[in-house]
Amino acid sequence: MPAPLDFIHALTWHDIPAPVRAQIELSLLDLIGVAAGGRQTRLAQLICDHATSEFGGDIPILFDGRPASASGAALAAGMTIDALDGHDGFNPAKGHIGCPLLPSALMLGHQANISGRDFLAAMVMGYEFGARAAIAQHATVPDYHTSGSWGAVTAAAAGARLLDLTPDQTRHALGIAEYHGPRSQMMRCIDHPTMVKDGSGWGAMAGVSAVKLAQSGFTGAPAITVEDTPDFWSDLGTRWYMLEQYYKPYPVCRWAQAPIESALAVQAAHGLNAADITLIEIETFHESVRLANPHPTSTEAAQYSTCFPVAIALQNGTVTARDIADEALNRPETARLASAIRMVESDHANAHFPTKRLARVTLETAQGRFSGDWSEPRWDHTSPATAAELRAKYHGLADPILGRDTADRIEESLSGLEEMPLRALSDQLLRPINP
Repeated sequence: MPAPLDFIHALTWHDIPAPVRAQIELSLLDLIGVAAGGRQTRLAQLICDHATSEFGGDIPILFDGRPASASGAALAAGMTIDALDGHDGFNPAKGHIGCPLLPSALMLGHQANISGRDFLAAMVMGYEFGARAAIAQHATVPDYHTSGSWGAVTAAAAGARLLDLTPDQTRHALGIAEYHGPRSQMMRCIDHPTMVKDGSGWGAMAGVSAVKLAQSGFTGAPAITVEDTPDFWSDLGTRWYMLEQYYKPYPVCRWAQAPIESALAVQAAHGLNAADITLIEIETFHESVRLANPHPTSTEAAQYSTCFPVAIALQNGTVTARDIADEALNRPETARLASAIRMVESDHANAHFPTKRLARVTLETAQGRFSGDWSEPRWDHTSPATAAELRAKYHGLADPILGRDTADRIEESLSGLEEMPLRALSDQLLRPINP
């Protein structure tokens, strides 16, 4: 069997280095916090209604409690996380591993009543598998597809492990997921932001469905981006991509975050008042320039904008979920600042994408022009967020939605999950929000 298929079932909790074990807890906490924040969006409300009405079953929906099938519950959870663009990501993937992975592992693991340790090991395996699946796909297909495309194969890998599929069934699960996973066009959603987002929910649904089909005898092998790309898989178990994920301080596209950091740095260095700024020039890479929409009419468009969150940051010093909610999009001063932004594509920034996302901002006032240095987003793995910062982010998102007591219980359950059944955590996640 190819090395990645062996890795799916062979990796044990004891094989995983201690720093990787610690990091998976923080990544899960981050994803759960983002899901809590995303649950209040209209996108999440619609997809949860859809899952319970169209996917009959007995798995409760994340932060909802109504029943659906494992595939439907995974769809709803993936899109709920994706509804608030604040989850972790991986630069070489140009996307997000955890968003399609967690829903599949959570729903199938809950259904199978697995141990917390098995769940955690499956999640680590999924991050390692998903990182390489993404790199392999981006290197071998012509279009830039959303995370749901390779995320479907990643979800199937986690599900195959959790349901203890045979090696042959696992091959077919990956092949089914690759064939039916959403090869959705990322730049279409960048140019025309809507609720389809990064395809992660559909990827989770396709992955779970592929596992269930393969388990019943349905065939679909091979997954070409797994089996025909050996060069991308040779460092499995030696290089831990779990330690190379980034996290987001702001709930907007990663491509907008370097401009935010550069604008805030220039503003602070020169003591500039947002009301005095007349021009904002942002030099950055092509994909970020494509996010230029200064006047979003929905939270989805606000999250996939460079101009709008930069304008918010210059006013408020940060960008929060509340700042990019549907009801917060018509503030006159934010609109003025966003209209004052000029986007400039930079060859220097293009040359470093996707491993680095660079931006340099110049702010102009009546007193002159003030330029900054090239900036990168915060909380990249080269300058990572601390555990305290990620826990504070989790509570900032989860507490207003879940209530502090519930958020604390989830955090405590996750911290002790290695020695508990998964349901000690999942029973708290798969119930209605009741702060």
